[in-house]
Amino acid sequence: MINPHRFSIGPIDAQIAMLRWGESGRPPALLVHGTGFVADVWDEVARQLASTYTVYALDRRGHGASHKPDAYHFLDYAEDVCRVIDALDLCDVYGIGHSAGATDLLLATKLRPGRFTRLFVMEPTVMDPRAARPGGLSEDSLTRVQGTLRRRAEFDSADTVFERYRTAPAFADWTEPSLRAYVRHGFVPLENGGVRLCCTPEIEFAILRPIYEAMEQVYVGDARGNPFVSLTEIDCPVRVTTAAKSGPIYKEMASRAVSLIPRVSTLVFEGAGHCVAQEVPERVVDAVREFAG
Repeated sequence: MINPHRFSIGPIDAQIAMLRWGESGRPPALLVHGTGFVADVWDEVARQLASTYTVYALDRRGHGASHKPDAYHFLDYAEDVCRVIDALDLCDVYGIGHSAGATDLLLATKLRPGRFTRLFVMEPTVMDPRAARPGGLSEDSLTRVQGTLRRRAEFDSADTVFERYRTAPAFADWTEPSLRAYVRHGFVPLENGGVRLCCTPEIEFAILRPIYEAMEQVYVGDARGNPFVSLTEIDCPVRVTTAAKSGPIYKEMASRAVSLIPRVSTLVFEGAGHCVAQEVPERVVDAVREFAG
């Protein structure tokens, strides 16, 4: 089994950590993970796709070995994707993303028109700017976001993390290789032998606020404005997928994406939850190949 090649792009204070599977010279596929995870959770999918593509994946800002700045708006992430595309001089990219990582790709198509050949996006985080609501987050959502700050960040060992997460509802259906990849690369070792989350509760709190604002249709963006109107200008084919066991909000946001994107088709993964690529990676690979074909 060949391990992915690890490298980074960008200056030392703004580096984006990258993985590459497969040989150069093949069409590029760019994989972008969701909130809280790392590039390595794609490993089972990427290894299979590497027979056809040069497969790249990145640690999104705030995650893994990538930079940990203060800004976590949707366009910040989309601009990071563009940095990757520019640094690697990627063309005809097959973008494959999950959750907020899928949103990164959708928004990047506006910033780098003509660079993507197609997008396969699993339950993207999307608001419909045509149905924006005034005001801020509801008290319930504020409580949920603030609850992130109470998340446990340090553990005695990586084995302790694995055993704890193995029985947690969010990870119960993950394959063992996917969960072990997350535990290995989503935590940093400490001098006392313990481990700490790379995406700390404080960072995840900053990341989640814009996401919850998008969920509730109150996201207004920053000085650059609300970027979601650009989804109406995507010029490549897009497949938006949902998972039958996901929560209603994920299906609702996917429906918003479908209503905005011009050249769109849909797919439902039966019997799977939100983290479909870590639950049934073979089925994701088959679906990605089918859409390309």
